[in-house]
Amino acid sequence: MFDHIGIVASDLERSASFYARTLAPLGLKIVERHNAAPGEGWIVISTGAPASPFFVVGAGRPSFWLNESRAGASPAHLCFRAPSRQAVDEFYRLGLSHGARDNGAPGVRRVPFYCAFLIDPDGNNIEAGCYLLDQRIESDVATQDQKP
Repeated sequence: MFDHIGIVASDLERSASFYARTLAPLGLKIVERHNAAPGEGWIVISTGAPASPFFVVGAGRPSFWLNESRAGASPAHLCFRAPSRQAVDEFYRLGLSHGARDNGAPGVRRVPFYCAFLIDPDGNNIEAGCYLLDQRIESDVATQDQKP
């Protein structure tokens, strides 16, 4: 549905390090780095496949911002597609070990979607999830709270 999505971070290096490590289990990596003036620039995260969707993390003031806009003032919710349940678990583990806050441990939220939620360094709610179409999931459903 989307070609690309972007967020603005208050500290690009911190966010680049966080997202590079946290999204690696999902098959995503930093494929481009762009530097501008001090405190400004952006990274592009993707699978690296030609014409694949991508995620941009920038710092500075994007041209589409209003005067009162600032990073982290209105957190975003982003869900990254994971290749497996194990990748969701690893996303969650690595995110917590690199500074994210827990916002929902791995589990089934809506059958058959298995996901986990983290709060990134700028307050954004990030999620990784996969569809468990061929796996037994009944025991997971009763133990997890719903997340938006």
